[in-house]
Amino acid sequence: MVPISSADPPRRLNDEARRLLLRLAHDSIDAGLRTGAPLAIDPADYTGELGAERACFVTLRMSDRSLRGCIGSTEAVRALAADVASNAWAAASQDPRFEPLRRGEYDELHIHISVLSPLETLAVGSERELLKRIRPGIDGLLVQEGNHRGTLLPAVWEVLPDAARFLFEVRRKAGLPGDYWSPTMTFYRYTAESFD
Repeated sequence: MVPISSADPPRRLNDEARRLLLRLAHDSIDAGLRTGAPLAIDPADYTGELGAERACFVTLRMSDRSLRGCIGSTEAVRALAADVASNAWAAASQDPRFEPLRRGEYDELHIHISVLSPLETLAVGSERELLKRIRPGIDGLLVQEGNHRGTLLPAVWEVLPDAARFLFEVRRKAGLPGDYWSPTMTFYRYTAESFD
């Protein structure tokens, strides 16, 4: 993992780009339900921010707002349009917390996309220092310890507004005890531009 400084965040997406990404997510899930594979995306067909390498998460909720899947990337490795298409179908079919989406559920889906800023390393020597560095309501947090890795998006602050609880839960998501601490742990923060 090679974090990039977030000193120069990418430009925000305009309304047209947001609409296109939401349409791609819907179309990719539809294609997956028909063919078993996400919508094929040729990055050369996209310019600007949609063709730039960006990371995203796609969150699926049903019409009653219940979570139905959430899959994403924390590191930019492909064009944003391709990342959205891939993660949308993965959220519908590969989130281990849920059975794969059924065709009858498609019309009830509500899609939420979070486009991430580059990861920023948080060099800290203690949990207290880390809690001072993370910005509630703003930062997503990625924790890594050996093969254990977990993240919580900035939107999770809405249900976990306490920084200590947020950190506890992100460590649990990484498969670690909630109060685990080690000098070899690495922490990264990021922001997200979210829309639906």
